[in-house]
Amino acid sequence: MSSTQAANVTAADARPDGAAGKALLASAVGYAMDGFDLLILGFMLQPISAELHLTKPEAGSLVTWTLIGAVVGGILFGTLADYCGRVRVLTWTIMLFAIFTGLCALAQGYWDLLVYRTIAGLGLGGEFGIGMALVAEAWPAKQRARACSYVALGWQAGVLMAALLTPALLPHVGWRGMFLIGLVPGLIAFAVRWYVGEPKIFLERAAHERSMQPLRMRVKDAETTKISLGMLILCSVQNFGYYGVMIWLPSYLSTRFGFGLTQSALWTAVTILGMALGIWLFGIYADRFGRRPALLTFQAGAFVMVLIYSMLTGPMELLIFGAIMGLFVNGMLGGYGALLSELYPTEARATAENVLFNLGRGVGGFGPFVVGALAATYSFAVAIALLALIYLIDIIATLTLIPERKGVPLQ
Repeated sequence: MSSTQAANVTAADARPDGAAGKALLASAVGYAMDGFDLLILGFMLQPISAELHLTKPEAGSLVTWTLIGAVVGGILFGTLADYCGRVRVLTWTIMLFAIFTGLCALAQGYWDLLVYRTIAGLGLGGEFGIGMALVAEAWPAKQRARACSYVALGWQAGVLMAALLTPALLPHVGWRGMFLIGLVPGLIAFAVRWYVGEPKIFLERAAHERSMQPLRMRVKDAETTKISLGMLILCSVQNFGYYGVMIWLPSYLSTRFGFGLTQSALWTAVTILGMALGIWLFGIYADRFGRRPALLTFQAGAFVMVLIYSMLTGPMELLIFGAIMGLFVNGMLGGYGALLSELYPTEARATAENVLFNLGRGVGGFGPFVVGALAATYSFAVAIALLALIYLIDIIATLTLIPERKGVPLQ
């Protein structure tokens, strides 16, 4: 066995150290900030629309343009992270996100709010890919999927906090005050980042490979191009389904079933808890049985459960099946960080993570717009039922385009 192979085996079998724990904590807290901000926006669309006189398409476009900004930010900051370092660039993204989230509280109309949301999206776009690359590089191969799933759980913690706090605080501080509260997780994450060091594998590669072109490495040959196409489809479906359901779920429950804000928040919180359980289970499943079996299981479950959820009429049915739907619809998020890290080399890892996931976010950003348009033309029930079809596309892409990478050492 060569020294390189021996080092890879050792890395695969090693136990996580203190640096790995710090990387995980910092990335999860930063991702929680993003989740908190986006869900409070979903809860606040109605009061924002009332005060600023927004139409339904305009309200939905606030989310869409936040996510379009994330696409641009993902490309920009992902590339910078491969050149300048994961931790340093993460700090820049947090600062940008925090400043422009706060400025949303000062908005006087649709256009200035749209600008603030779009620029905040630039910072949001850097969080997922850089944090996932940081954790994947710091953790051993046999625990990589579950470690990345813990980062994804940070998002769920953020949206759960938003679901619980918004009904209690919104009547007292208004939507402007909620945007200011949204700065707090960013400040915490910003402080945490100072105590996290760069992964050893990045420092070793950076010392020898400065002529890299991270964007081109996603399409360097036919096999890599096929993989990149597959991951783009998976990330697009993941985000389209998630945002299409979660942004409009409070309105769906209110419009169809007459739920008040507190009741809608409770039902949404249960769905979020189901999502968190799904992410946790996905990480364990993917580390034990492989990435493809885990993806196919959850994709099939998402198709079935979204279809069932659109047909329900009873409050308790909505509560129980909402949690099960959430488990499958968002459980897959726990696997993308590890899979993308395994599919691309260190010198292009953060770029690939950010570009592919945030391009998917850009496509997914049209989820709220499409659901809103279908709901206005037909009904929320029809709009949610049609979302089920996208998971069939997901299954085909996984079967034909995505290779298995369970347990492989990072390149």
